[in-house]
Amino acid sequence: MQSFEVRGGKRLSGEIIPQGAKNEALQIISAVLLSPEKITISNIPDIVDVNLLIELLGEMKVKIDRQSRDTCVFQADAVDVEYLHSPAYHKKSGKLRGSVMLAGPMLARFKKAYIPKPGGDKIGRRRLDTHIIGFEKLGAKFSYDTEDGFFHLETPGLKGANILLDEPSVTGTANILMAASMAEGTTTIYNAACEPYVQQLCRMLNNMGANISGIGSNLLVIEGVDRLGGTEHRMLPDMIEVGSFIGLAAMTQSDITIKNAGIEHLGVIPERFQQLGIKMNFVGDDIHIPAQESYTIQKYMDGGVLTVYDHPWPGFTPDLLSIVLVTAIQAHGSVLIHQKMFESRLFFVDKLIDMGAQIILCDPHRAVVIGLEREQQLRGITMSSPDIRAGVALLIAALSAQGKSIIQNIEQIDRGYQNIDERLIKLGADIKRIN
Repeated sequence: MQSFEVRGGKRLSGEIIPQGAKNEALQIISAVLLSPEKITISNIPDIVDVNLLIELLGEMKVKIDRQSRDTCVFQADAVDVEYLHSPAYHKKSGKLRGSVMLAGPMLARFKKAYIPKPGGDKIGRRRLDTHIIGFEKLGAKFSYDTEDGFFHLETPGLKGANILLDEPSVTGTANILMAASMAEGTTTIYNAACEPYVQQLCRMLNNMGANISGIGSNLLVIEGVDRLGGTEHRMLPDMIEVGSFIGLAAMTQSDITIKNAGIEHLGVIPERFQQLGIKMNFVGDDIHIPAQESYTIQKYMDGGVLTVYDHPWPGFTPDLLSIVLVTAIQAHGSVLIHQKMFESRLFFVDKLIDMGAQIILCDPHRAVVIGLEREQQLRGITMSSPDIRAGVALLIAALSAQGKSIIQNIEQIDRGYQNIDERLIKLGADIKRIN
């Protein structure tokens, strides 16, 4: 087990480039199973979850030519379908929530799929109902085997259907979309997620020969095709990293430029941080956050306390609520953070309170942050990272704190942020990776 030793209180400066989007990568890399032809993917984030998925594909006999750490050529022309029913696959895929994304492509092309119970973050219940109900509507049969611990899916051939999703799940939309791309006839997905990641997947599939319309809306129409070919695809910058770096700059009073931030794909993310009082300059596709001595949280026009909550795209992503919460700690004013989606994602605030933050945890979904207004610094403590996003929020708190902090269980952070310690050291952070 590794930890970060952080000595906080230093102002950072310089430029940083966000990695490729983790949430896009898990969908895009799974989609290579839809074609026997070569597919080149670039701007791949070099992180644990994505590397684990690439390893899984390799063990399924997908040919992988890793031309560089961020570029891979995949060719799924001799897939070992039965590997997905093996104890080795069950053990490895159980650590990775994204392994569920293999089911749609496998059903579409090989007419069978196996899904282990989902792994990943301990942030609350993450159900598979949306995925499996969608597959059933396309003509797949579903069963759960208590002996082997797999969900079994089989079909004589998928057929198009009208599907109304019970929730606009990003992974559910992507999985059903991939299955429907090679189903017979027309499929409509209503209440579909329309995040940039799903839009990127749609464009990639169309470049492979799929026929998908309604991209960017919550109504997708898919005309099934018999075969998909090869393509080249470049992933977007990771919007969660961009938001994390904005929060980092504000908390540490640093002057940071985020290069190649993919501004047109960030939606309301810059606006939410501006509501916390953080100044930003947009220069081309770069975001410059100047050093600020203080920042003041906006109020509503009637004087009410600002609420920041998660909502399906184009609303605010739940993955950045932990960052907004920690950023508000040193602000002037108060903010209510409302995490609607996951019931355990705010259960790291006790560590921030131990550091000196003024936070009231109202219930599993809501927390009120009362800004310290720079009147006192946070103090360094020893803590553990419960999930990817909370881990980086704790890292930001530690970098702004007085004294030494130890962050344990940093394997969680490594799952979502590539070489985060090395990249922050280049900005002037005092951070060491220790055993």
